[in-house]
Amino acid sequence: MSNQILEAAPAAPTTWQRIKDSHLWHSFSRDRVAQFSLAVFLSFVVMALFAPAIAPFDPYDVSQIDILDSEIPPSWNEDEGDARFWLGTDAQGRDLWSTILYGTRTSLLIGLAAVALQALLGICMGLMAGYFGGRIDSLLMRLADVQLSFSTMMVAIVVLAVFQATFGTELYQELAMFMLIMVIGIAEWPQYARTIRASVLAEKKKEYVDAARVMGLRSPRIMFRHILPNTLSPILVISTVQVANAIISEASLSFLGLGMPVSEPSLGSLISSGFEYIFSGSWWITVIPGAVLISLVLVMNLLGDWLRDVLNPKLYKG
Repeated sequence: MSNQILEAAPAAPTTWQRIKDSHLWHSFSRDRVAQFSLAVFLSFVVMALFAPAIAPFDPYDVSQIDILDSEIPPSWNEDEGDARFWLGTDAQGRDLWSTILYGTRTSLLIGLAAVALQALLGICMGLMAGYFGGRIDSLLMRLADVQLSFSTMMVAIVVLAVFQATFGTELYQELAMFMLIMVIGIAEWPQYARTIRASVLAEKKKEYVDAARVMGLRSPRIMFRHILPNTLSPILVISTVQVANAIISEASLSFLGLGMPVSEPSLGSLISSGFEYIFSGSWWITVIPGAVLISLVLVMNLLGDWLRDVLNPKLYKG
C-alpha cells in the first residue's frame, strides 16, 4: 500500500521547471526588448572575458604596436584602410578592435566592483538603520543625506585630483583602477541604504521576525538570514542601473584625465585619447568606442527598467 502511495505521488519539479513556471521567466519570454538587451549585454561580457583569445593584437604588448600604423581608418575605407585593422587604429598605432575588447573588460570590471562595494556598504547601513531605528537610524540617514548632497563626479574629481597631486602621476596610474572602484563605490552607497531601510521598516513588523526573536536568534542573523532575502528585489533593480552609472562615471573621469591611463585602455580613456583627433579626420578613434559605451549603458538601463516593472506588481502590466 505504501509503495502505491509513493508511486502515485507527483515527482518534485526540477530547478529548470520551477524557473520556467516562474513569473520572471514568463515575463522575459514575452518581452522582446529584454531578450535583445540581455543578448547584447551577454555578448559584451563574453567578448570582455575572452578578450585575449578574440583580440588579434595585445594592446599591452609594445612589440605588437607600430607608431607608423597610427590613425589608419577602418578597413571598409578602400582608399586608406588596412585589412589588418577592421576598425582602424588609434593615435598610438594600436588596433582599435583589440583595445575596445580590453577596454570593455576594464570598464565592466570597474563598474561591477564599484557596485559590489556600494551594495556592501549600503546594505549594511540600511539594515542597521531600519532594524534598530532610533539614534542609529537618525545618524546613518543624516550621513546618507550629507553624502547625497554631493554629486558623485564632484567627490571623485576632488579626491582623485588631490591624490594625484599629492602622490604623483606615476603612483596614481598604478593605482588608478583601485582608486576608481573605491571612490565610485563609496560615493554611491546611500542609494542602497535608503532603499533597504524602507524595505526593512516594513519587514521587521511581520510575524516571521517576531518568531525569530522569540526563538532567541541574534539581531545580525535575523537581519542577514531572514530580512535581507525578502528585500532583494529592489537591490537587483538598483544594481543593474548602478553598474551602468558606474561605467559612465569611469568614462567621464577618464575623459577628464582622472581615470584609467591611456596605456591601460578603458572605454573612457579610448574616447579621451581620440577626442583631440576627431576634427582632424580621425573620427573613428572616439566615435566607435563612444558607440560601444552608449550601447552597453543603454542595454543595461533597458534591463533595469524591465526588472523594475516585473519585480514591482504595481507597475507590471503583464
